Amino acid sequence: MSSYVGLLKTPGVARIIAAQLTARFPSGMLSLAYLLHIERTLGSYGAAGLVLAATSVGQAIAGPLTSRWMGVWGMRRVLTLTLIVCAASIFSIALIPMSLPFYMLVGFIGGLSTPPIQPAVRTIYPKMVNSRQLTPLFSLDASAQEIIWVAGPVITTFVAVQISTVLAILIAGAFLIGGGIWFILSPEVGRVRIPRSKRNFGTVLARPAVLLSTITGFLLVAAAAAIEAGVVAVFGHGGPQAGIVLAIWAIGSLAGGLALGHIPIGPWALARRMFVVFVGMALAMFGLNFWWLAFALLIAGIGIAPALTVIFAIVSSSVKFSDTAEAYGWVGTGQLIGAAVGSATAGFLIDANGAIGGFWAATSFALIGFLVPALLRRWHPDLRGRDASPIPDTEPVPVQPS
Repeated sequence: MSSYVGLLKTPGVARIIAAQLTARFPSGMLSLAYLLHIERTLGSYGAAGLVLAATSVGQAIAGPLTSRWMGVWGMRRVLTLTLIVCAASIFSIALIPMSLPFYMLVGFIGGLSTPPIQPAVRTIYPKMVNSRQLTPLFSLDASAQEIIWVAGPVITTFVAVQISTVLAILIAGAFLIGGGIWFILSPEVGRVRIPRSKRNFGTVLARPAVLLSTITGFLLVAAAAAIEAGVVAVFGHGGPQAGIVLAIWAIGSLAGGLALGHIPIGPWALARRMFVVFVGMALAMFGLNFWWLAFALLIAGIGIAPALTVIFAIVSSSVKFSDTAEAYGWVGTGQLIGAAVGSATAGFLIDANGAIGGFWAATSFALIGFLVPALLRRWHPDLRGRDASPIPDTEPVPVQPS
């Protein structure tokens, strides 16, 4: 823990982590808020899953594009424009009654304009700390983001069930605006400039570590999205149990990330962490009651933040600095496609088979998510004894005054 304390004392680290977590807080709210709002409005989990899928597809398309644009137009310009459009989409879904096709269209636009805060901050990190601190910083970031998944579902479920699904969406929009402005105005965002990449768009996917991370991230998030839908289907709108179970799941991830953050990253690292996720999700199918689900998902959660830490580290160590934002954009795209596929698959299986359908989907995705890095371990860099810093560009990287 002393290394994490030392990281937080590094100038700017605590502030940039807090700002980006606030801006990304809607990630832990909007899926559940949209699910509850659309299901209540249109009366179908399948319809709600389609809206979530449309939103995620928009995010998936935008991820590598807006990330790459930050190297062309600058981080602040891209973040500001996307923030404005995304906020307008969120408020429209909350306040304007629509048919399913229009909900999907507005959700798609909102996804397409999601501010690329995650690629931005993970591109900034290597310029804020030394190479020895970078992997622990990725671990701290992956663990700290679980605060989003601890508090977000609880707040969303409480507000949506006890007050209004509209208010739950509006609160998420307020976090996006407030946190987004805070992050955009942070000195580090103005100080670090991403150099324009000289490679063609998409070339970075030829890096085996980036492709492995994108595929595995897709499967991990698909499993997570399916579990979220399944838990909501189990407990319905009758109380806060769904939010509490999902929060316990996130607490497991937070604990796992902090506990495993310093373990050396070898070729089996990602497969081992995904196996923990699979075991927890498989156990969840054997008892759809509060305490059993809390126990099973606590186990599953222990593998999530550590798996994300490995993904961030092997991507960073495998690409040039000018390509890091686009690489993280592709990884984010994989995760968001996973959210779309996981939500839609779970939604239709829940409609057809009841809540257990969501857990069938989640366990299947998690099993494949373990097998892929196990079978493709040769694509996995061995970072034991190495740091996770990006490969230097052949020309100096300008650093501008904020």
